[in-house]
Amino acid sequence: MNNSMQNVKTPSTEKWTVNGKYVIITGATSGIGLSAAKELAARGADLGLIARNRAKAEQVASELRSIGGGRTRVDIFLADMSSLASVRQVAEIILAQCPRIDILINNAGAMFDTRQTTVDGLEMTWAVNQVAPFLLTHLLLDRLQASGTARIINTASHGHKMAKQGIRFDDPGAEGLYRFPQSLMGGATIRYAETKLANIMFTSELAQRLEGTGVHTYCFDPGLVATNFNQNNGLMARLTMAAMKLFSRTPEKGAETLVWLSDSDAVTGQSGLYYTDMNVSTPSSPARDRDAARRLWDLNVRQASISS
Repeated sequence: MNNSMQNVKTPSTEKWTVNGKYVIITGATSGIGLSAAKELAARGADLGLIARNRAKAEQVASELRSIGGGRTRVDIFLADMSSLASVRQVAEIILAQCPRIDILINNAGAMFDTRQTTVDGLEMTWAVNQVAPFLLTHLLLDRLQASGTARIINTASHGHKMAKQGIRFDDPGAEGLYRFPQSLMGGATIRYAETKLANIMFTSELAQRLEGTGVHTYCFDPGLVATNFNQNNGLMARLTMAAMKLFSRTPEKGAETLVWLSDSDAVTGQSGLYYTDMNVSTPSSPARDRDAARRLWDLNVRQASISS
């Protein structure tokens, strides 16, 4: 992402713990992110919450400070993750206020059942789930590297396996997936799966580019979790999610691997891997395509309008 990634760090011999670490997390006001934030606060982490709704974020921040016994620092940073300008603005504010960042958790995600475009002309699900975390990571990377040893954790999904064709580089705007008849055959779901596939590929490619810097990357599958996800897509989507909740795990269970990746010394030195239930897991064949991962990187560089 920038030349500073060439700076090789001497590995720290200190045992890793999230206690005393500063964690930036997106999507922490509900679901998996909220459950993880609560547990991280209980374990002594300080938190920077990137949120869209100030009132909701203030409520969560108050709860997190209480969990931390009044010793926990909780900062609120407002951003619309569908806007590249907003992501850039929030990164600038974070860098101005946070002299140290130890962990970046890219957890926010969404799915849209009709094709929508952002102010930047990007398809909405792709913009929120992949381009926004790609850009945010790029903008905060120097500060993460300055910590000496740091972690970047991306929330992926077992659902990435539904993107059997891999990333559709010939249709980056997913127009075909939202067009009849594909729209009636789960096109929106496949698009979501494609973004989760991209999260895994981004994690592995970033690990390659950060080798020797002291910054390690991780992604994980939280499992099928009972959250408020996909509640913005109409009655049918809400009914589907309600039915799925009968077979879902709790947000606390879904957050277990995220908390473990944030806190465990056992994964120190590992990088670029995909985890399920606190174990290394093997993602789909398209997720392991190194050439496609590099193509995805180049695509995201263009979409986020940054230098590689």
